[in-house]
Amino acid sequence: MKHPLDLDGRRLMICLGPGGVGKTTLCAALSVYAAAAGNAVDVMTVDPAPRLLDALGLDPARADLQEVPLDRVVPETPARGRANARLRALRLDPKHTFDTLVRRHAPSASARDAILDNRIYQNLSSALSGVGEYMAMEKLLDLVAERTTDLVVIDTPPAAQALDFLDAPRRLLDLLNSRALSLLASPRGLMRGGLRMFDMAARAVLSAFDRVTGLHLLADVQSFVTSFEGMYAGFAERAEIAGQLLRAPETMVVLVTAPESERLEQTREFARALAESGLGVDALVVNRVMPRMPKAAEIESARIPAALKRKLARNLKDFSALKAREERALAKLKTDLPADVRIMVAPDLGREPRSLADLLEIARRLETR
Repeated sequence: MKHPLDLDGRRLMICLGPGGVGKTTLCAALSVYAAAAGNAVDVMTVDPAPRLLDALGLDPARADLQEVPLDRVVPETPARGRANARLRALRLDPKHTFDTLVRRHAPSASARDAILDNRIYQNLSSALSGVGEYMAMEKLLDLVAERTTDLVVIDTPPAAQALDFLDAPRRLLDLLNSRALSLLASPRGLMRGGLRMFDMAARAVLSAFDRVTGLHLLADVQSFVTSFEGMYAGFAERAEIAGQLLRAPETMVVLVTAPESERLEQTREFARALAESGLGVDALVVNRVMPRMPKAAEIESARIPAALKRKLARNLKDFSALKAREERALAKLKTDLPADVRIMVAPDLGREPRSLADLLEIARRLETR
């Protein structure tokens, strides 16, 4: 029987959702499932917490691709007859990725060294707002470009930060087209382009700050920006490619939530924000859904003491009320989403997943609603 989350023709899967809904665990489960089905899968977490690597049993201190041993979940020839079934996982290291990008695209060895040795770069390459999100996009492009990989899976940060991740290509293009770079460029370049009054004032403030502190900040900032001359076009081109990749037909957007009123409301708002950004949701997975309730007649017919029957009946009544409320919330969520969004539920295992087999079970038990 075909799995409800059809991955045929997909090259990229982006897992999004509010915090605390089990998104990282589900992302790991779907990655294990795709690999067990015979695909070569790379999974990356943009979330700085190492929970994905923990779930996969890997070293959270490493920032490179780590091979996940699949022998316990794929003991024989992979399904669909693929011999290249594998799973690799990594946790993003923005500083390392930025350094690699500079080494790869610097126009010369001297430009490369000037950037890597610049103290502004050393301090801002991992701390500047937006760098982490854009470096995630750069790493994503590298993973997708790997010809031996069938599917790339991205575990994003919780909803608010995920929007920054998805918007990183546009914000980088805005920066490259802004006057900020002109302001921070060399004085001669600024004089040729003409200075507005607030530009001159800003430079005067930076110069005064240098004189007072002796930090020579303006010179270092100018050196940092001018060192990237010849590389801006490459950044802009890759940002454009990343933006197109997010909205490509072979990209699947999976929104993960939990059957709780607060989480479901966050999910509705998040889905609206994604739609406004031009990014549609392909599938929604409601995680940790309560199992189906037994019938009262089963308790009544059981050969157990009468007192235990009464306790079980009271518990069943309470849990059935919770299940009914959960079902009403799911029905409302379904009416709030576009009709073409596939809605699935992942039943609660009743335990914390501790192995690849547990993760695979979660993915295999997905049901369509």
